[in-house]
Amino acid sequence: MTPRARWEVMLAGGAPDRVPCDYQATREVTARLLAELGCAGERQLWERLGVDTCIRLAPTHPRAQEDDWHVQSLWSVWHVGTRKVPYGDGIGVYVESVAHPLAAARTTADIERFDWTDPNDWDYASLRTKCEEWRDYSIIGGCYEPFYLYCHLRGLEQGLEDLLLNPALVEAALERIYYIHEEMIRRTLQESADLIDFIYVAEDLGGQESLLMSLASFRRFLKPWMSRMIDLIHSFGVRVFHHDDGAIRRVLPELIDMGIDILNPVQWRCRGMEREGLARDFGDSVIFHGAVDNQRTLPFGTPEDVRREVADNLRIFAKGKGYVVAPCHNLQPNTPTENILALYEAVHEYGGRG
Repeated sequence: MTPRARWEVMLAGGAPDRVPCDYQATREVTARLLAELGCAGERQLWERLGVDTCIRLAPTHPRAQEDDWHVQSLWSVWHVGTRKVPYGDGIGVYVESVAHPLAAARTTADIERFDWTDPNDWDYASLRTKCEEWRDYSIIGGCYEPFYLYCHLRGLEQGLEDLLLNPALVEAALERIYYIHEEMIRRTLQESADLIDFIYVAEDLGGQESLLMSLASFRRFLKPWMSRMIDLIHSFGVRVFHHDDGAIRRVLPELIDMGIDILNPVQWRCRGMEREGLARDFGDSVIFHGAVDNQRTLPFGTPEDVRREVADNLRIFAKGKGYVVAPCHNLQPNTPTENILALYEAVHEYGGRG
């Protein structure tokens, strides 16, 4: 089976030749694997690992200074100032926002005056050409992560405070963010829905122990807009890939009722996210994606620990709607190569379905 066929059979409720698996890693990890495994490019790397990676694509902007499929991280388009922050004694670098263009906003008029991107400025036609290049792989063809973007426009602390202290400001900004993305995703799907499997609808609602906002705030500020976006995506026959870090157990029933199709990343070491409970309560309603822990197991465990965790995941999620084996976030530079190899070797050893 091709990687795409493997996903399609699972999504249709069938049993592919083996459980699909995905690849997510920082650029440093991918560069290291390319060198150590002697691969000429990423496609060859995925073939070497035997992964069914989901290709991430999106419309591009002619003035974007960044090259990223995640539209909300094209900081130059949103006028967010950034700097590169090294971590782990220089083993890797993340780009962090440090200048927030709406930090001084006080009224809804300030929101309206902001230089918002125009959906007409984005290139939708070339996205179809890119999708054509990956017909053997499943494709995520766009993204919507509204509060994530809001917090970078305002600053994270201010963004969270606004939910209680400046609700009108939040509502005005999220409304504008929604309509920009609604037009972008509509035009994306009008152009290329037949080649796209998923649209990425995401938020980071959870910390290690609990939600980052109350359910009341979620229902007021995010749920209406996210529901509308999910309905739009489904109207084109495309599925919703939902990413949500952390301890999100309390909000998960509502996300499923809203219509998410895939839940990533399943950080099962967070409070309330135990795999057995998720499989029991939600396994018939959503496809799980991830669940190979990269807080402890992947960076600090042994290859046998990794193999055991993959086997446990396959057993726990076996009777549900579907499961895609993947790390529960980007593979980090402190993850040994032998553990990465063990992850995907275990999928091939334990993930067969006849």
